[in-house]
Amino acid sequence: MKNILHTLLALAFSLNTLSAQGIEFFHGTWAEALEKAKTEERLIFVDAFASWCGPCKRMSSQTFPDPKAGEFFNANFVNLKIDMEKPENSEFAGKYPVNSYPTLMFIDATGKVVLKEVGAKGVDQLLETGRKALGKNDKSMDFEKKYNEGDRDPKMLFDYVRSLNAAGKSSLKITNEYLNTQKDLTTEFNLKFILEGAVDADSRVFDLLVKNRDKVVAVSSEEAVNARVEKACKNTVTKAIEFKNKTLLDEAKAKMKAGNPSRATAFAYEADMNYAKAVKDPSLFLKTAKAYQKTEVKSNSAKLHDLVVALMRAFPKDKKVLKQAEIWAKSAAEKGGLAEYWMTLAGIYKLQGNLSKARSTAEFAKKELTEKDAMLKEKIQYFLDSLEG
Repeated sequence: MKNILHTLLALAFSLNTLSAQGIEFFHGTWAEALEKAKTEERLIFVDAFASWCGPCKRMSSQTFPDPKAGEFFNANFVNLKIDMEKPENSEFAGKYPVNSYPTLMFIDATGKVVLKEVGAKGVDQLLETGRKALGKNDKSMDFEKKYNEGDRDPKMLFDYVRSLNAAGKSSLKITNEYLNTQKDLTTEFNLKFILEGAVDADSRVFDLLVKNRDKVVAVSSEEAVNARVEKACKNTVTKAIEFKNKTLLDEAKAKMKAGNPSRATAFAYEADMNYAKAVKDPSLFLKTAKAYQKTEVKSNSAKLHDLVVALMRAFPKDKKVLKQAEIWAKSAAEKGGLAEYWMTLAGIYKLQGNLSKARSTAEFAKKELTEKDAMLKEKIQYFLDSLEG
């Protein structure tokens, strides 16, 4: 049960979701998505839709923007929306044909379909489908059988660790057992094993990764090492949150500084905000958010808007938090000028109980819509209808 709890917490925690507005969709090519899935050891979630499809539009305006969906899917999948009827997607549509819209597919880094379901889903249904996909992608049982039968072939152990990591299960025992038998940890195979096995920042394996960073980069890539460092540090922050352990939180921040200094400052602020949210400390959250805005966000309207969303979702009933969110939301909307930003401000007014301002701001956002904002148009109307209710 403890392992399951830790896994679920790990799945839920993602620094990307600190500021995410629901599910964040990848905008690269299919080949780039496959590469990303391979590097990050994730499945690809594909929303295969058609522009005329009503249920597809409802999912886009109501299900995908939900923070619960965003937390889970951003942490576990590379997310793609593919219009199956556009000419540029004909190759994908030919390889992965569908008969109804929307069709939801979960595809691994080799291109194999792990799970495929048809029909629009609400948030809870979508989360259930996502968990089912993760379960179907668990290949660790096959390697566990070989391990229990006494197989200690290095390649088998490496694949066992990789499969455990992909399934969100603990792999440190197997990694340490293998590395403890090795006299030279700097062989190409062992360096790759260290990279794969460094799943927690509070571990000896992670320290070996940092110690041999340049050598590991030489047999993999800078991107792969940075991704592993961040993932391991996130996992340690997850444990800090689970056990309300400030010492673990500080260790995660220190390990990020050692493993990827360029990300250390932003990571520390993001980790502190996630921790403050978990321990229900709005004062600490707001104090950290202000420091984050001053040093990392500054006047960037997109980042400022994302920070506003983080405040709203962390403490939607705290007056001081909402007041700061209102100030920053106005600034982001006035500088960025996007209908989406004005709608966030409208949402804050609604949380504050100022329905007249919420309505007028939403109406203004409606006037700022462009041709590309078809989904947002539905969302705005849904918001306005909710005010009437």
